[in-house]
Formats: sequence, structure tokens, C-alpha cells
Amino acid sequence: MSKTAFLFSGQGAQYIGMGKDLYDTFPICKQTFEEASDSIGMDLVKLIFEGRKEELDLTENTQPAIVTMSLAAFRAISMYDIVPDVVAGLSLGEYSALTASGYFNLKEVIPLVQKRGKYMQEAVPEGVGKMSAVLGLSEDKVREACEEANIFGIVEPANFNCPGQIVIGGEIKAVDEAGKLAKEKGAVKVIDLPVSAPFHTSMLKPAAEKLKVVLNSVEIGQLKYPVISNVTADFIQNQNQVKELLYQQVMNSVLWEQSIRKMIEFGVTKFIEIGPGRTLSGFVKKIDRRLSVLNVEDTNSLMNFGKIR
Repeated sequence: MSKTAFLFSGQGAQYIGMGKDLYDTFPICKQTFEEASDSIGMDLVKLIFEGRKEELDLTENTQPAIVTMSLAAFRAISMYDIVPDVVAGLSLGEYSALTASGYFNLKEVIPLVQKRGKYMQEAVPEGVGKMSAVLGLSEDKVREACEEANIFGIVEPANFNCPGQIVIGGEIKAVDEAGKLAKEKGAVKVIDLPVSAPFHTSMLKPAAEKLKVVLNSVEIGQLKYPVISNVTADFIQNQNQVKELLYQQVMNSVLWEQSIRKMIEFGVTKFIEIGPGRTLSGFVKKIDRRLSVLNVEDTNSLMNFGKIR
């Protein structure tokens, strides 16, 4: 029997107005935005629907905003009584996935990801680190380029998104050098990413250490649905592992392509991307074009989901 996975959006997918028609149409979505705002004493509704893009793009604002919008969309989907066989999220999206699964509650997760965003933003001073997407090169060759460029500083693979798209991060000179080497090894293109720090690299260890302290004080619930971890690209076997995995996730590669392949191996043929944008849908299709992919981010896509689910 065919299985369904819910995938939750990561940072970078945010836009002004995301979730507004869900907020206007469904009381449960409005309640989600309001509960999230109350939990951090900040008007997320105003920021997300009427704010300036520069303000929304600050990591400590982006993270609670995306998780709020994603959980509002998840609650809207829940009206259709669809139960996922497995859930996962890209980087920040893992927090939405864990909340959807019942591990965190909304009032705990929003302050948690706001702090996570703040710590990640502060971990590396501006102008020290960067991230670049390497397109059209194998994992082995990307790792090789990073190893060869290590003489110039820290550079590591940060995100394995899909075949032919791997993000590297680290110190500016080393990342630039690894990008040049990647082109020499056959990369089609290397694109600098507009991010404030080299996320998911060892340079984020100070952020991980601060996050660990906060994670230890957060109350948790039971996992209702199986969750795939970014760090291991495998099922979380025991909920006692979760906090350690989230600590590791900040400074380790996100194994997204490997996570999707694990879900396919588990029997998933239908993927529902929940939250802003269609980035994850694009990654899934690049992994296997035969898979069924839907996204839910507004009332239109929700209605389409309802018709063809």
C-alpha cells in the first residue's frame, strides 16, 4: 500500500503575506498565528503579513515565522483526516515536523526556534563565513573539493539537497576556493547564497552549545508519527534521541536527499510539502520524477489537496 510523507519547509522559503488567506479563512489557522505571537510576545501576524522583507529575513524572525505558518497549514490539512506515515523537515522544518508529530507543542517550539535563529545569527560574525550551492557535481567530488580547500580555512558540505545540488559552507576564502575547485572538477555552476552565516557547519558549534541548554529545559510529548532525522537520514528510534539530534543538526550536514531516499525505501510514493514555497517539492522531483508531490501553503493548494488526496 502506498504511503504518504509530510515534508516541512526550511529557512529561505519565507515571503511577506505567507499564510494570510489561511489565517483569514480558517479559525484554527488564525488561532495558530495568535498563539505563536503570544508565546514570544511579538506580533508575528503584523510581521508576516505587513512587515518589511528585510525584517522577516532576519534569522531570529524567519525561524518562528516559518514554523508558525507551516503549523497553521498543517492544522488546516488535519481537517481532512489524513494521517502521514512519516514526517520530516529541512533544517528548521524538522522543528515543524516534530511539533506536528506531537514531540513539541506550539507554545514551546516558537520561543525555541526564535532562540535557535538568534544563536545561529550570532555564532559567526558578519563577513567571516558564507555558503555556496554547487550544481551538477557528485557528492564525492564536492567532498574532495572541500578537503583540498581546507588549507585556506574551514569549508564543509552543509546540505545534500538533491542530485546535483549540494551546499557548502565555511570561511569565505575556503568556500571560494572550494567553489573554484568544484568548477575545475566539472560543476556546472557555483552560486553564492544570501545567508548570514555558514549554517550546518562546525563553525556553528557555539550556537549548538547555547541551543543545547535551552533544549534541555523544554518539555516534550510522545512522537505520534515516525520522524526522519536530518543528521542520520534515518528514523528517530527513540524520542530520547531527539534533543541530541537537534543539537547535532545545527553544526552537521543536512542529509535531505538521503532522507527522501529513506522514505522511498519505506514505501512512500506521495509527498505533501507543508509551509511556504515549493523548494522541497522540486528536490523530491529531482530525486524521482515518478513520485506524487503536492504542496499546501494557501487555501487554493489546500483545496487541490482535498480534491486529489
